[in-house]
Amino acid sequence: MDDKCETKNRLKQLENVVEKHTRTERHFEQGAKYSSPESIKTAEEKQKRREDEINTLEVKIMGDTTSPHEQKEQLEEAYRSTRGYIEHNKDHMSKDDLKNIKEKQANRELQRRQLEWK
Repeated sequence: MDDKCETKNRLKQLENVVEKHTRTERHFEQGAKYSSPESIKTAEEKQKRREDEINTLEVKIMGDTTSPHEQKEQLEEAYRSTRGYIEHNKDHMSKDDLKNIKEKQANRELQRRQLEWK
């Protein structure tokens, strides 16, 4: 497959993922209080996977030339510094902020593991 066709397919895939993400966000805003905790948790997990996919597609479309080794090092550095940030500031953060940061940490760990498989 040539580069233009591959880029076009990635753009279409990016568009589809962003649309799904947006629809789910709207559902959260409109009716999360009527949903079960299990369905909310499942939807949140899907949203995180979609966000990771969006980030991955953006990098591929933009032609990031960072090697997997460099990406892994960057992720590990961000993980370490964020861990220190959490440790020093957790008592002064809202529960939502702390939860969001911990979710980002989990995503970084997942990305790191994915890079190990490449």
